[in-house]
Amino acid sequence: MSAMSMLDKKAAAVDTSAWPTSIRQEFEREAKAPNGCVGHELVSETDTLRVWMLRLAPGERVGFHRHVLDYFWTAVTASRGRQHLMDGTTVEYDYQPGETRHETYGPGEFKVHDLENIGTTEMVFMTVETLNSANPPLPIPAGVRREAVAA
Repeated sequence: MSAMSMLDKKAAAVDTSAWPTSIRQEFEREAKAPNGCVGHELVSETDTLRVWMLRLAPGERVGFHRHVLDYFWTAVTASRGRQHLMDGTTVEYDYQPGETRHETYGPGEFKVHDLENIGTTEMVFMTVETLNSANPPLPIPAGVRREAVAA
C-alpha cells in the first residue's frame, strides 16, 4: 500500500465564499511572520525528526501555521475538523483513529492552513516532520518544546 496524501482525501464539505475578516487578517499576519509550529507541543526532536502533538477540544482552533518540511500526520482520535486553506477555500474533513497522510514539499513549496475542531469529541493528532527535507525548518519558540523528564 502506498502512502496517502491529502490529495487522496475527499472533503466532507467545501466552501469557496470569502473568509470572515478576522480569519483573513490572521492569514495575512502569518504571511509576514511564518509560523512553524505545526502542533501545540514538540514532544520529541532529533537531528532528523520533529514529533508534534496537537489537541483541540470541541470548538477549539489552532491558528494558521506553515508546513515547509516533509511530514506525516496520524489521527489519534475520531474527529471532524474545518480548515481554511491558502487557496482561499474552507474545507471540512472527518478523521478516523489511525488515519495517516503524508505530505512532501519541493524547494520553496509550502502549505499554510488552520484547523478547528467542529466535532463533539477531543481532536488529537500526532505530526512527524522530516528535518532533512528540501526546505530548511522554520524557527520555533523554545516554549513549545516539552521539558525532558528523567526516568
